[in-house]
Amino acid sequence: MNIQPYITNDLKMPEITRPVSEIRTLFQEFGYSHIPIQQEGVFMGSISSNDVMAFDASEEIERYQYALEGFFVRDNDDWIDVLHSFSKNKSDIMTVLDSQNKYLGYLELQDIMNLFTEAPFLSSPGGILVVEKGYNDYSFSEISQIVESNGAHLLGAFVSKIEKDMAQITLKTGSTPFNAILQAFRRYGYKVVSSHIE
Repeated sequence: MNIQPYITNDLKMPEITRPVSEIRTLFQEFGYSHIPIQQEGVFMGSISSNDVMAFDASEEIERYQYALEGFFVRDNDDWIDVLHSFSKNKSDIMTVLDSQNKYLGYLELQDIMNLFTEAPFLSSPGGILVVEKGYNDYSFSEISQIVESNGAHLLGAFVSKIEKDMAQITLKTGSTPFNAILQAFRRYGYKVVSSHIE
């Protein structure tokens, strides 16, 4: 899914030579966890609100350049990769750069989460099933075959846990007689960890 329609550019990157007090004001105005910083038009990194509150307000951000975090995404990245970047960097704002490292704007976590919740995996009615099998013994093709041979559509699946060579796979199926699917998974050697019919 294309992230470009969700790029916002109402926050202009402040220069690294700006005083900490000015950056604090931006945090109060926008309320984000991070703000991107530039040096003569080049993205230098993002500074966190927690760090800025601990810095001397009269100093320039440049003095605290070591605290800049270099995370960003590209304008052609997939929304799943973007969501992973948000999670990995514990941020609610993500700087977006093009292939020439030009600042295009930023993404807000809430917008990307809304994209995720609009996907059929979450928005369509059906059943959610968590099955478990040995890490080397399961396959997504077998899982799809089990679901579809019982008259349902597989709306999504992902590995939700791996522990001691066992994999748990979370599935979202379209509405169907759910009992038949549960019994089929058991016949194929899957342990049904949980099931929920919407």
